[in-house]
Amino acid sequence: MNPEAQNNQFLINGKPSVGLSMFDRGLAYGDGVFRTFLVKNGVPHHWELQYQKLSQDCQALGIACPSEEELQSDIKALFKVGADAVAKIIVTRGESSRGYAVPDGIKANRVVTKSALPTYPLSNQTQGVKLHLCQLKLGLQVKLAGVKHLNRLENVLARMEWNDTNIADGLLMDSNDNVIECTMSNIFARFGNEFITPSLDECGVAGIARARIIENAAHFNLDVKIEALKLHKLMQADEMIICNSLFGVWQVIDFNGKQWPRQSLDTQLREMLLN
Repeated sequence: MNPEAQNNQFLINGKPSVGLSMFDRGLAYGDGVFRTFLVKNGVPHHWELQYQKLSQDCQALGIACPSEEELQSDIKALFKVGADAVAKIIVTRGESSRGYAVPDGIKANRVVTKSALPTYPLSNQTQGVKLHLCQLKLGLQVKLAGVKHLNRLENVLARMEWNDTNIADGLLMDSNDNVIECTMSNIFARFGNEFITPSLDECGVAGIARARIIENAAHFNLDVKIEALKLHKLMQADEMIICNSLFGVWQVIDFNGKQWPRQSLDTQLREMLLN
């Protein structure tokens, strides 16, 4: 038996299991969605927002979303009070025979995993981070825009472009050369008090950290704009930050041959996300 199964590090449809069927459409086609988030002291962080986004992404693909009660029961079984860890929820469309057609009555599968907290260099917070400019360009697909679906091959291939441990993430543009996101994070650029984050109308993943920063930016005297952003404009930003639900917020201080002075917005936003 898989050692993780023995340690109850994951549940499939609420039960310890050795794995999914080889005919699961998540495996065969990437036909599903997922969310990754912190569990602090046994409690899922920003659960209401995480579940809302999971439901929206399931709806976008026409997949039946598991109920809150089912997922909270899984999380409670895996994550004990006092433990901080990372939860990942995967929802696949379910099992079917070979072929793309979706059979009637298909039943979604849910997987909840528990992983150790990732360790990031403290300097990412105290000094800022360096980004790689990815050569891979994201394809455009309005139907999937904003959805955190299981087919992350673009991210995988982009992440293979560098091995330098001093690089924290890679910036991705789309096939029209618009700045979109990073391989594991969303991005914001500050121009005075104007705070721009790229539009995700045609591709990209709309993260919860991004949503919370947009919602709370006014508290930091920032005027958020969601719009197309070209690389040449990004390079003129007074400040650049990246964010996700695990590391919070980091300032970008080195990207595409340019350096930025250390500033404090990332610290303020990171503290906000912790609440």
